[in-house]
Amino acid sequence: MYRNFVKRLLDIIFSLLLLILLSPVFLILMILVKIKLGSPIFFKQERPGKDGKIFKLYKFRTMTDKKDEEGKLLPDAERLTSFGKMLRSTSLDELPELFNILKGEMSFIGPRPLLVEYLDLYNDEQKHRHDVRPGLTGLAQAEGRNLLSWEERFKLDVEYVNNLSFVTDTKILFKTIKVVFKREGVSSATSQTMEKFTGTEEK
Repeated sequence: MYRNFVKRLLDIIFSLLLLILLSPVFLILMILVKIKLGSPIFFKQERPGKDGKIFKLYKFRTMTDKKDEEGKLLPDAERLTSFGKMLRSTSLDELPELFNILKGEMSFIGPRPLLVEYLDLYNDEQKHRHDVRPGLTGLAQAEGRNLLSWEERFKLDVEYVNNLSFVTDTKILFKTIKVVFKREGVSSATSQTMEKFTGTEEK
């Protein structure tokens, strides 16, 4: 009942409510991003959702378009400004994903939507992370965000899929709030965000 109906109903109600209540915040952030980072204001990228269906994810832009002498984009660490870091550490850059939730492409709670290029790299167990809608936050984010290894994150994603319930979602929500306020796990140990996934070696 919760998995197939109530969860989606709550997503619709709360995403619509938050979009209305946070509209002043959206406006302020749009102006600041425009001033500090330029256009476009929103970062758009195709991501795989439930059952691997591709959708366009929306975030607030956090990086500049600075390029090297050959016209290639500089590494993330050199394009991520202090303002962009603030947006990421507070998760304010994720607010536009409320539109993805309202449209039914995402949920508030679920495995994070990753890159399309990873689809062919998952093993049989990891593929089950796409059995549910991706989330604004998930078990892996509540347990450490980018400090976890890819294998640890995927294990938690599948654990969530297998144990999805209202109680589980509520616990993840409150844990996420705590993590965000402490600004923990925004960067991995070796990167400003998270190293690319290259596949899990089979033992």
